[in-house]
Amino acid sequence: MSQQPEREPLTALPITRPEGCPFDPPAELAALREEQPLRRMRYPDGHVGWLATGYAVSRAVAGDSRFSSRYELMHAPFPGAEDITLPPAPVGDLTGIDPPHHTRYRRLLMGKFTVRRMRELTSRVEQITVEHLDAMERQGPPVDLVKAYAHPLPALMICELLGVPYAERELFQQHAMEAGSTQGTLEDQYAAMAALQEYVGKLVRAKRARPTDDLLSDLTGTDLTDEELAGLGSFLLGAGLDTTSNMLGLGTFALLTHPDQAAALRADPALADQAVEELMRYLTIAHTGVRTALEDVELDGQLIKAGETVTLAIQAANRDPARFPDPDTLDLRRKATGHLAFGHGIHQCLGQQLARVEMRVAFPALFTRFPTLRLAIPPEEVPLRADLTMHGVQRLPVTWDAA
Repeated sequence: MSQQPEREPLTALPITRPEGCPFDPPAELAALREEQPLRRMRYPDGHVGWLATGYAVSRAVAGDSRFSSRYELMHAPFPGAEDITLPPAPVGDLTGIDPPHHTRYRRLLMGKFTVRRMRELTSRVEQITVEHLDAMERQGPPVDLVKAYAHPLPALMICELLGVPYAERELFQQHAMEAGSTQGTLEDQYAAMAALQEYVGKLVRAKRARPTDDLLSDLTGTDLTDEELAGLGSFLLGAGLDTTSNMLGLGTFALLTHPDQAAALRADPALADQAVEELMRYLTIAHTGVRTALEDVELDGQLIKAGETVTLAIQAANRDPARFPDPDTLDLRRKATGHLAFGHGIHQCLGQQLARVEMRVAFPALFTRFPTLRLAIPPEEVPLRADLTMHGVQRLPVTWDAA
């Protein structure tokens, strides 16, 4: 191994996005990627680990079983984490566990998220989409697209997947909206999350007593306990709702500020498949990942020692010109396959096919129904999410020329 020259560790993870560029990663990440795609970094708690900014090295870490996803082994990279010790993942949280526990859960779930099964849900996605576009048209402009469209679509599809009874879906959506909100207090968020988990626990018991045609009912026929089923249900809710909701909101914002791309999608709805992959790459809403080495690993001319944490700047990896030419340009005709926005390796997003189905339907339908859709406020006034783990918009006021 040819050792790269030793540099002083970075003093912090770059998190500040360029002024007036809400879709771009922090500019410092690109400079670091150009200079050294795997770089030493000091974490807020004093740990000296690594920051990966290049596509190849980030993909290699994400796909290597010698790196752990267990929360309790990680050092948190974000500001304010000086005294934070992460607890083990709650039961059912696939993101924070390793094999063999991860393997057991994922094997049980894989058959429920096949491409074929997700395509069967397309007609239901189309129906829900039309219902919400109709409601927007009846209400008339302006509307908050997050509240009217971006949030309820994935929320209702999660209801379909988990088998939430129709009479309870409004309450379920309310809890989900409050749990994902960044505008209330932490206490409000925790209370909403607790209410959701309690609800999913009741739902599991109901499915055991009287199974229906849904994912939770299917899983009651396995060896999973009620606690594991409730944990998996809560995990699927969090993983499938907040991410897709933010992609629909931020993706619409991106298209409205790139009118040539919106026009291309409107002119050719068949472009939807490529458009979704490019928006995922360009926006990379789940922008940062973390892994910890379980043993010494040689990578990119560096020796990562056992116990050292590696932060993956996925947003920088997805803008790496070595993998994606002209990466800072949003181009819906680009073949963006291979992006890391859904992750890579054993922790690649389990529900990615459902998310793709939702977005492939929702984006073209929105821009076709409202060809004059535009922002109702200046772009710089659109409120962005302030939390450190997920990029998105809090609200997206839009308007159009009503008939």
